[in-house]
Amino acid sequence: MKIAQIAPLAERCPPRLYGGTERIVAYLTEELVRQGHDVTLFASGDSKTSARLVPCCDVALRLNPAVSDPLPYHMMMLEEVRRRADDFDVLHFHIDLLHYPMLASFSDKVVTTLHGRLDLADLKPFYSMFWRYPLVSISNEQRRPMPPVNWAGTVYHGLPQDLLPFTAKPKGDYLAFLGRISPEKRPDRAIEIAARSGLPLKIAAKIDKADQGYWDDFISPLVANHPNVDFIGEINEHQKADFLGNARALLFPIDWPEPFGLVMIEAMACGTPTIAFRCGSVPEVIDDGVSGFVVRDIDEAVDAVRRVDSLDRARVRATFEDRFTVERMAREYVEIYRNLPSVRRAILRSAGLSAPGVSTSGQMDLSAVA
Repeated sequence: MKIAQIAPLAERCPPRLYGGTERIVAYLTEELVRQGHDVTLFASGDSKTSARLVPCCDVALRLNPAVSDPLPYHMMMLEEVRRRADDFDVLHFHIDLLHYPMLASFSDKVVTTLHGRLDLADLKPFYSMFWRYPLVSISNEQRRPMPPVNWAGTVYHGLPQDLLPFTAKPKGDYLAFLGRISPEKRPDRAIEIAARSGLPLKIAAKIDKADQGYWDDFISPLVANHPNVDFIGEINEHQKADFLGNARALLFPIDWPEPFGLVMIEAMACGTPTIAFRCGSVPEVIDDGVSGFVVRDIDEAVDAVRRVDSLDRARVRATFEDRFTVERMAREYVEIYRNLPSVRRAILRSAGLSAPGVSTSGQMDLSAVA
């Protein structure tokens, strides 16, 4: 199949540092190429890919100090996609909702993966209007706040099996917090859990401009007042393997409806258990008592830290290999692509058949609906 992957422009594919959506788009793109598909990636010009790259800005927008508004760059990318739409069997969007007004003429070969939270009040009327377009969720829980829409499937994220090596015997005796400094990620909970457990805590996280005040007013003072806490800042992929692999456990003390939580399967790939609060997708991702512990509050989290050494790190890694590889993710997306109306018609035409109500030329057969 000829497949277009349309990525956000905030980060390159894959990101140099923090970035979830662009990272998943990069992994999916590379695996689809490996499986023999003809893939074109619409992304920032500094992206690294074996697919055909259509650069839609020079460098990732978040790392470009000259960019103050990302919207014009995404609009220019969408115009480039529109011009080339006829070149593809499938157009797979990962940019939330910006592309919807332009889809009418080729909607039968479009699918959109929603990567963000869907419980925001402004989204319900939007998706109620555009309910026909097929959507993919990244967890079943992510769907819960949505109005009736055309769900094409749920596809959990996946990672290349050799991306993060398994660490059977971690060298560090610390707890890890990896991601983003923000109120919903609750680094304050992580600090309290570590303090009450008597273990060091290493925090590797980015601070967005929107969360600078939260860092300055709340988290920075906590870090300063707890000598067991080490704030590292953003880290890259190579550093991540060491950071997660040598931790006793990853803390994921979230306080929001997390759509997936990529860091949980990154830790899993390293063999590192996760202690996660029961929010959003957590119960779908973590097998409680196998790849980590799902807890309800700080007391349960502290108790889980005491029990975490009872978990078999090899079994944690095996759970990753069984549930969260990029090969599995790509297979499930290809199945969704094959069920798009345009692709399904092409498959039937190649077999000399036609779908009910559709001729082998792809035109509607009116006699079938008389």
